[in-house]
Amino acid sequence: MSKTMRLKEKYPPGDFGIWIIIYVELLTFGLFFIGYAFSRRENIEMFNTSQLMLNQTSGFINTFILITSSYFVAKGVHFMQTMTQENVEESNKKASVWLLLAIACGAAFVFIKGAEFAHIFGEGITLSTNKFFMFYLLLTMFHFMHVVLGTVILFNIRQRTKISGYTPDDTGGFESGASYWHMVDLLWIVLFPLVYIIR
Repeated sequence: MSKTMRLKEKYPPGDFGIWIIIYVELLTFGLFFIGYAFSRRENIEMFNTSQLMLNQTSGFINTFILITSSYFVAKGVHFMQTMTQENVEESNKKASVWLLLAIACGAAFVFIKGAEFAHIFGEGITLSTNKFFMFYLLLTMFHFMHVVLGTVILFNIRQRTKISGYTPDDTGGFESGASYWHMVDLLWIVLFPLVYIIR
């Protein structure tokens, strides 16, 4: 089977099941985003005032971290999609390095976001403080759990690359995990400006 033929068969990447999950996740977050937008329209001043209590710097840093991590994951996918029977071990090894960098980014995001949550809760802010913080905590904590899960998925994928477990005919698991991680990144790219920036 030629490389060109294999690449055509791999679109969309990953298993069909992961795209069902991604669709449901995007729909769920989309409903949250719409709810946030409508609630904000009803009390713009309160939302803007509450928004000032958020740490935009850590939000910017986390945005940079997630975008960078997606680049690292994409590089890993590249080595999977260009792998041949002759370079299975080398391709797995190179993909493993890129995944390690992506995992480090995921851990950095979790650390920074955890520190932000600690500060927010230290200020006595909870879900019942007001509608802004209800949406802020629901959206960011829900997304936080996705980052943790995505990091665990990348870790498990990397464990398989360490034993050259992926072959030219078996990269679906790698691509599924990568697709999930890109979804997590995409959600943050929408969530960050919506909750931290837009006034």
